[in-house]
Amino acid sequence: MTEIVTAAMLVIGDEILSGRTKDKNIGHLADIMTAIGIDLKEVRIVPDEEDEIIAAVNAVRARYTYVFTTGGIGPTHDDITADSIAKAFGVPCEYDAKAYAMLEASYAARGIEYTEARKRMARMPRGADHIDNPVSVAPGFRIGNVHVMAGVPSIFQAMLDNVVPTLKTGTKMLSATVHCPFGEGLVGGPLGEIQKAHPDTIIGSYPKYGDGKFWTELVVRARSQEALDAARADVEAMVAGFAAKAS
Repeated sequence: MTEIVTAAMLVIGDEILSGRTKDKNIGHLADIMTAIGIDLKEVRIVPDEEDEIIAAVNAVRARYTYVFTTGGIGPTHDDITADSIAKAFGVPCEYDAKAYAMLEASYAARGIEYTEARKRMARMPRGADHIDNPVSVAPGFRIGNVHVMAGVPSIFQAMLDNVVPTLKTGTKMLSATVHCPFGEGLVGGPLGEIQKAHPDTIIGSYPKYGDGKFWTELVVRARSQEALDAARADVEAMVAGFAAKAS
């Protein structure tokens, strides 16, 4: 039997919504999830507002196998992700002894003052487990099915590398691409009929433009090679039929 494992992502930060910072983490997470057989089903971008974060976390953690968040676990006043997630789970947000000691030692080794702001990065919901951060020491954390990670892409990617081995994965989605030299307006109807005939597949249509011409990239996805091959054959036959009429 095929097992479907799902995920959602919450991108937290006013800087994303204002356009000041361009997100680079969504695409990376999508690539990794697809590669290991987890379906990324939803991405939400939420502001640095406690009520919005709490509502979003509680909504998606109930619907999906895993939730991944980025942003809002730094040292400044508007880094409120840890506090918000603690409230979403109904537990205190407090200094984690291990994280506190790790950060204290790291700053001491570099001769940098361990300020109150820097200590904030050692706070996490009670009962949370660490997500190691090999880049800048300050850990992310996991509580329930929610994985909380940094927004800085290099740190997020390093944290995610440590998370991936702990995840349950499902049956990987297979894909095949069929080049179609015709526009979506021509193939849309027949393609819809092919999709109905192959309910165990997902058929995507992606319009392209180049050299003064429109064409379409048709992508068939399925969890079994048999289903993929059957749908792809019908798509290829459709394209061949239009080509024969055009010649």
